[in-house]
Amino acid sequence: MSFNSLNNTTSDVIRALHETDKLVSKLQNRNKEMTSRLVSKAEVFATIAHADIDHMRKYSNDPYIVHPIRVAATVKEFGGTDDMIASAFLHDTVEDTKATMEDIVMQFGEKVAVIVEGLTDVSVPTDGNRAVRKAIDRVHSADATYEAQFVKCADIIDNSADIGENDPDFNIVYKKEMALLLTVLDKVKDTPIYKKALDSVTKYM
Repeated sequence: MSFNSLNNTTSDVIRALHETDKLVSKLQNRNKEMTSRLVSKAEVFATIAHADIDHMRKYSNDPYIVHPIRVAATVKEFGGTDDMIASAFLHDTVEDTKATMEDIVMQFGEKVAVIVEGLTDVSVPTDGNRAVRKAIDRVHSADATYEAQFVKCADIIDNSADIGENDPDFNIVYKKEMALLLTVLDKVKDTPIYKKALDSVTKYM
């Protein structure tokens, strides 16, 4: 997929990001072992984007960024590249915040944007009920790159633990959906992170 034709629009999130170069540098200095500048920039971008809409985690009411931080850490733990770690920080920005795919392209390049696009649900409420929408999103995930499917496994791992521990009723629905999703993530089926995601789904069922 090419993003070359996308408009070079600048959102409020990007205007805020332009003022954070010093913060990116401080973040790198704080955690030199983990982060490249790309990864640090992605963490700052995601933090701003989610905070801009007062996005909180449903069960803990923690700032939403704690979830991308955990997903990024899991991607790193299982050997993900800097592009994949950056995409883990960004994976919910287009879907849930004011940030757009154009913003991701301009700030992080096409390679990261392709991964983020593969992690962004494409269904909309008018497509039908939840089952229909999830089926549409599974097709999208099946077509996603190896890198996107790898990051998706990390997302499943974190959400499975959170939902499994905090919402027994929804957990039944969620785990069935994730079990179906994992069947189409064929590009990563032979990886340790896929096995971990599969284990996380079955653990809390």
